[in-house]
Amino acid sequence: MSQPEKPELTHLDSSGQAHMVDVLGKEMTRRRAVSKCRIEMAATTAAVIAKGDASKGDVLAVARVAGIQAAKRTSELIPLCHPLMIGSISIEFELEETHVAVTAEVETLDRTGVEMEALTACSIAALTIYDMCKSVDKNMVITDLALWEKTGGKSGPYSRD
Repeated sequence: MSQPEKPELTHLDSSGQAHMVDVLGKEMTRRRAVSKCRIEMAATTAAVIAKGDASKGDVLAVARVAGIQAAKRTSELIPLCHPLMIGSISIEFELEETHVAVTAEVETLDRTGVEMEALTACSIAALTIYDMCKSVDKNMVITDLALWEKTGGKSGPYSRD
C-alpha cells in the first residue's frame, strides 16, 4: 500500500530548514484577504462598550487602530512573512448582546498574499478589546479566528463555506 503524498510546506527547504519563500518570480497581482473572530463577554461588558463608558476610552476606536497597526507590522511578528506594501486595511465590529464580532479586510498589489495580515489585524483588535475591558470582565474569550476569504495569487480565490 502506498503512502499518501505529504503536502508541500513552502517555508521549509529541501533539507527541512525554515526559509523565507522566494517570491521574486511571481507576478504582482491585486490580493485581498478577510478574516473574522469573536470576543465573547458578559452582557454588562458589551453594554459598557456600547455606552462608551470604558475607563480607558473608546474601546472600538482604539481596537480599530490597533488592528490596522498590527496588519502593517505582521512581518515583524511572524518570522517568515514578507513585508508588504499594504494598500488598504479595514476593521469592522458588530457589537451584540454578549460578544463583539471582528472583521478585518486587507488589500495589496504585491507578489504574495495578505492572509496573515488580515488574521493578525483581527486577533490584535480582539486582544485590544480584551485589554481595554479586562478591569470589568476577565472571563472574556477570543474565539473563532479564521480566514474567511482571499483573492489573488496562483492558488486563486478561497471562501470559507
